[in-house]
Amino acid sequence: MSEPTVVSTFAGCGGSSLGFRLAGFRELLAVEWDDNAVETFRLNFPGVPVFHGDIGTLSGAECMRRAGIGPGELDVLDGSPPCQGFSTAGKRKFNDPRNSLFREFARLLREVQPRAFVMENVTGMVKGCMKQAYLTIIAELRACGYRCKGEVLNAMYFNVPQSRERVIIVGVRNDLGIEPSHPKPQTKPIPASAVLAGCIGTRSQRINPWIPADRSPATLCKMDASWQALVLTEADLKEAAIKPTWQSWRVLKGLERHKHFGLVRLKADRVAPTLIKEAGNTTTGQVHPFEIRKLTIPEAKRIGSFPDDFQLIGSFHEKWARIGNSVPPNLMRAIAEHVRREILDRATRG
Repeated sequence: MSEPTVVSTFAGCGGSSLGFRLAGFRELLAVEWDDNAVETFRLNFPGVPVFHGDIGTLSGAECMRRAGIGPGELDVLDGSPPCQGFSTAGKRKFNDPRNSLFREFARLLREVQPRAFVMENVTGMVKGCMKQAYLTIIAELRACGYRCKGEVLNAMYFNVPQSRERVIIVGVRNDLGIEPSHPKPQTKPIPASAVLAGCIGTRSQRINPWIPADRSPATLCKMDASWQALVLTEADLKEAAIKPTWQSWRVLKGLERHKHFGLVRLKADRVAPTLIKEAGNTTTGQVHPFEIRKLTIPEAKRIGSFPDDFQLIGSFHEKWARIGNSVPPNLMRAIAEHVRREILDRATRG
């Protein structure tokens, strides 16, 4: 078939969009409300129209007008409704208003009637008290006229150097007579050392991270401002209950034992843990495997499977948030290729 088409809702800076583009899709419209995310998206996808605003104000008719399509003509509607209300890292309130944003996705799905859809969210939506919310979502999506199937996929098996589990719901319009399915694991986990090698901002190439350095932590933390790196200061180490010392290997050992959620020192020979949105305080962020500092933005892009030339703008926190909030492009590429091959191509042949 010719280039399949996609409209991306809750598009962010374009993680899903990049995955679809790498899979050969043509994006007709992106929907996003965050100012920095929209500016970043436009910088990287200059030819894609953007609806910059609240998805609740976008009607199906207006969505199709902007995309240049009629009902039933779109191939895939993509969306990652905000997940904070489902996340196990939060309070997980069933009636959190952020949990209802999927209804806006469902509303557009019902009105636009694409051949298929892909919806992404955190695994918290299928755990514990949130299982009922998940069942409600599936029921509403099916009521829109689709066969639906949800499955937990870990990005680290799809050429993403990060262990990141997500619920992926794939839907196929009933009249196509095709059961939805998901891609199988494709790659082995990629260790942090392999993806960080040669990256801008990575100074140390030591193989053994426990070799004592001849510089103090304060000296190791000083970095070129262009790298936009957050560093671990003496105050950070004290708050983390790690005794500041001139021996950097002791600090790294302390960080390895540190149990605060989100502050994790990468292990050179293992895949990186989930890169989360927040990185601006002592209890969140990923620490370089060889140096006493958090990752730079170029390093974080690689952990998120973004290409080196993908442009991010704004403060360190805004750039990090764009990566942390995104669907890893390589994960969505695998999903998009599967949907194209197993659903859209089969529908065309049928």
